Amino acid sequence: MDLQSLILVVDDDPDLRTLIGDFLTEHGYQVQTVGGAAEMRRLIHQRRPDLVVLDVMMPGEDGLSAARRLVSENGPPLIMLSALGTDTDRIIGLEVGADDYLAKPCNPRELLARVRAVLRRRQGPATSESGGTVYQFAGWRLDVIRRVLHDPEGAYVNLSDGEFALLRTFVEHPQRVLSRDQLLDYARGRDSEVYDRAIDSQISRLRRKINERGHDELIRTIRNEGYMLLAAVARV
Repeated sequence: MDLQSLILVVDDDPDLRTLIGDFLTEHGYQVQTVGGAAEMRRLIHQRRPDLVVLDVMMPGEDGLSAARRLVSENGPPLIMLSALGTDTDRIIGLEVGADDYLAKPCNPRELLARVRAVLRRRQGPATSESGGTVYQFAGWRLDVIRRVLHDPEGAYVNLSDGEFALLRTFVEHPQRVLSRDQLLDYARGRDSEVYDRAIDSQISRLRRKINERGHDELIRTIRNEGYMLLAAVARV
């Protein structure tokens, strides 16, 4: 049972959001449900959930637009649900920054497994000492066991799975140029959500999140070659 985690379910279908909400509640989560993006933002402002389950196809502001806004505002982890289940639709969902993407109709038990997996990856006490591998670079700390990134001020930085896999690749191969193919080879083994078509977008989002918290350039584009992490890295 996980009575501390709050999940916000956003879907314009009242029957479906009730079904999902009741199922997650039965498995120990606190759940709130809303029918659209405006209600979602209002509730997030009142109390930040630990995870949002967001429908793509909604009247008014659609799920992709709402997801982009959440990611740009460093919002909570996000699982997207959609009747659009092709590989292209999945890639688009992940490119906007979702942690996972599940096609409708879905088995509630599969959604529960995805919810648990995202929460495991994204949660972890910020103040505890990690017993796993931690990389330090330019004041930043990346804990690859708990999958937690802290900026030089000690604040938690929200990363999608793809962004985490890429940053881990950079800190494990610092101060050397990595081509797109190398980044895919290294990162895709740890995270299947790193795709050829999405890698530039994921690097752009990762670099933006880092630049918002620091003053020094850390990830540089090397023209016609790839990308490089400029900072020296210490493993502790």
